[in-house]
Amino acid sequence: MNYSKRVMDLYENPKNIGKLDEDDQNVGTSVVGSPSCGDVIKFQIRVDDGGKIADAKFKAFGCGAAIASSALVADWVHGKSLDEAQHITNTEVADYLSLPPVKAHCSVLVEEAVTKAIENYLSKKKGN
Repeated sequence: MNYSKRVMDLYENPKNIGKLDEDDQNVGTSVVGSPSCGDVIKFQIRVDDGGKIADAKFKAFGCGAAIASSALVADWVHGKSLDEAQHITNTEVADYLSLPPVKAHCSVLVEEAVTKAIENYLSKKKGN
């Protein structure tokens, strides 16, 4: 499969790989995907006191499109409000990366990962 230059750049030189402290009340964590399809993404955000995403980390196991999509979105959410981050769509990711249709599910996974990380963060805040 031929990937775009953007996918290859993000796959070969991904930023924001790592993890944040899941016990931190300002960190939201999600794990999405299916080992049976081969793509699993762990996505985390840290939200500052002003409600902006101050940091984002990910670990992705799977194809180059899953890793590139995760790296891209981890970069895109920096500095955004939770609402702004939730409005990043899988279509924007797929279009930006020129993902082939057979790999569109990778952009869907990362959109789901962001949503679930935000939900996890908000549930922690609600519990306080």
